[in-house]
Amino acid sequence: MHELILGGARSGKSRLAEQRARMSNRRVLTIATAQALDEEMTARIAKHRADRPADWQVIEEPLALAEALNQTCAADTCVIVDCLTLWLSNLLLQDNPQRLQQEVDALLAGISTLPGQVLLVSNETGLGVIPMGQLSRDFVDQAGWLHQALAERCQRVTFCVAGLTMTLKPSKDHP
Repeated sequence: MHELILGGARSGKSRLAEQRARMSNRRVLTIATAQALDEEMTARIAKHRADRPADWQVIEEPLALAEALNQTCAADTCVIVDCLTLWLSNLLLQDNPQRLQQEVDALLAGISTLPGQVLLVSNETGLGVIPMGQLSRDFVDQAGWLHQALAERCQRVTFCVAGLTMTLKPSKDHP
């Protein structure tokens, strides 16, 4: 089963994904999309590494997400992708403007056929004010379109607010 977990900053979405992974009774693998480009992000990444169970495998992949999923998903595996909005940011800042669309298309084309359990964590960016700059508006647009397309393809979509969850799209096969 594949699930899209949305929420704002510090909403509990990563914690929910980790709880679901623990309860899956599968081998857990995390695909981390963050890049340590400054001290603050380096510290965040270090905290995430320290907080994860030692037996969880971690792959750091800031750009080629579909390829990483294709290489790691298996029937006995639960894969957490944390997070899609950092991945989008990484792609938006690439010198090759076509890379974003290529990577998004690859993710959307393959997500429905991936074996095992996939938990996609992403920041909901469409609830605030319209951003001032073009790059920020492009980011919000890309995130919104990606979330809509993934919500169609995932069996479950969950929204997190203040550590509470709201099921937006229930799975018929999984509570």
